[in-house]
Amino acid sequence: MFHFFSKKLFLKDLLEDFVDIHNHILPGIDDGAKTIEDSLLLLKKMKALGIKQFIPTPHIMQGFYPNTDETIGSAYQILLGALTSKLLDDITVNPAAEYMLDSNFESLLENRNLFTLKRDYVLIEMSYFQAPLNLEDTIFKIKTQGYIPVLAHPERYSFYHNNLEYYKKLKQLGCFFQLNLLSLSNHYGKNVEKTANYLIEEQLIDFVGTDIHNEGHIDKLSNLVLNKKIVKSLDEIIENTNRTFSVI
Repeated sequence: MFHFFSKKLFLKDLLEDFVDIHNHILPGIDDGAKTIEDSLLLLKKMKALGIKQFIPTPHIMQGFYPNTDETIGSAYQILLGALTSKLLDDITVNPAAEYMLDSNFESLLENRNLFTLKRDYVLIEMSYFQAPLNLEDTIFKIKTQGYIPVLAHPERYSFYHNNLEYYKKLKQLGCFFQLNLLSLSNHYGKNVEKTANYLIEEQLIDFVGTDIHNEGHIDKLSNLVLNKKIVKSLDEIIENTNRTFSVI
């Protein structure tokens, strides 16, 4: 139960039994955990926060992280093999992927060869420097192929910060939004924090995730104090995330 009347409202009080749909805890395949030891440390610290279900989402990004079902499956098996019964108790780990919207993604989409979060939900991202010219067409293609697009961390795309109405257009096209919990602090900068609060207040966010890459991210999550104005809405978004993606 979240203590709404406490002086400080900590994010960690909302994370009991949380289903984390966006993290980089698989070892050695992207810019997240480098070794199996890193993976185990991240899992232990996240479990201590109350997180019980994990959907690792390694990047699939042409030219940088050319991951496939095979590389993700291999890293997943290495992680499972290293988990002790004590750590594995009460948690589940089911991998997916985070897809950069590039030409490789177009090919995978045409072949319906996507590693989904659950059922038909597919996690997508785009460059932080420039919006894809064909974003609306891509969202349409994703839906046409029977998938549900979930845009990772929409609040981090600074090219939309001066065009907030465009977020509403993407929602109208059927794109779901997943907010990074660290965006509720100044971790990515004040503009990202401001946009995150706007998206929550406008009821545009569907899901949240940690986007954990390293131990420092978890430490920041552990100490994150929430803006009281968004607590009720955030609690509802977390519940929707859990309800949609829980496998228990």
